Amino acid sequence: MSGSTPKVRIRPLIRREDFEACVAIQREVWGHGDLDITPVHNFCSSVHTGGILLGAFVGGRAAGYAYSFPSHFSRARTQHSHHLAVLPAYRGLGLGKILKWAQRDEALKRGIEVLTWTYDPMLALNANLNLHVLGAVGKTYLRNFYGETPALLLDEGIPTDRLLVEWKIGSARVEARTKGAPPAPDPGRLPKAVERESGGVFPAIVPARPNLRLEVRRLLIEIPKNTRELEKGTGLIASWQAAVRKAFETYFKRGYRLDDFIFGDPSFYVLKRDGERMRIR
Repeated sequence: MSGSTPKVRIRPLIRREDFEACVAIQREVWGHGDLDITPVHNFCSSVHTGGILLGAFVGGRAAGYAYSFPSHFSRARTQHSHHLAVLPAYRGLGLGKILKWAQRDEALKRGIEVLTWTYDPMLALNANLNLHVLGAVGKTYLRNFYGETPALLLDEGIPTDRLLVEWKIGSARVEARTKGAPPAPDPGRLPKAVERESGGVFPAIVPARPNLRLEVRRLLIEIPKNTRELEKGTGLIASWQAAVRKAFETYFKRGYRLDDFIFGDPSFYVLKRDGERMRIR
């Protein structure tokens, strides 16, 4: 989009035509077929029973939405945020971030303490939004969470692995993020559990063997800056996913947690030992 920055309006979605717009957005953003679409009647039931459904409008047109529903997680009052979608024509306006902060505001009004969601650990832009910009944390790696769902595959035969993150929306950590994300850590000063083989330049990068013996306060796990630009059908995406999966599962079991993300080339997850600046107030 060109010209002056358009005005963005966020409002609750409560009418049938709103729900139909969400279905249309799903089709365009994710290419979902009928079997994978969250339908109109699901939105209708969820909103009626406490779900949060917010739409972003640009120039009067529905440009994206955020959707969460009541769930049970730990002992906190929780909703699970199942969808965050922005139409391709409106990307670059920060609508994803705007929708998430609006979702937080609405959840706080309702007395909700935690929003959870899952995302593909191989997608750096999503990781940066979730961890660095929003301040979510996490400690759960889910293997092949959605099974063989064609619209969700990074490449043929690649499992739909997911990270589960926790957004503790009333915490001091998240409140501080409302004023802007902090500076990212310097990757040159931290040891790497996963990194590319020496000399690799994106997109021709190959993961080195994971280092699973680190005993440090913080460590890094590299992922490609844009996994979707890696050559498909070569096993390269699969090799990155396998290395990242092994590192996450190993270090999560040893008390490390997601703490931050460093976006760039290279891009890194920052993991920190549980209990060291990971107590969310």
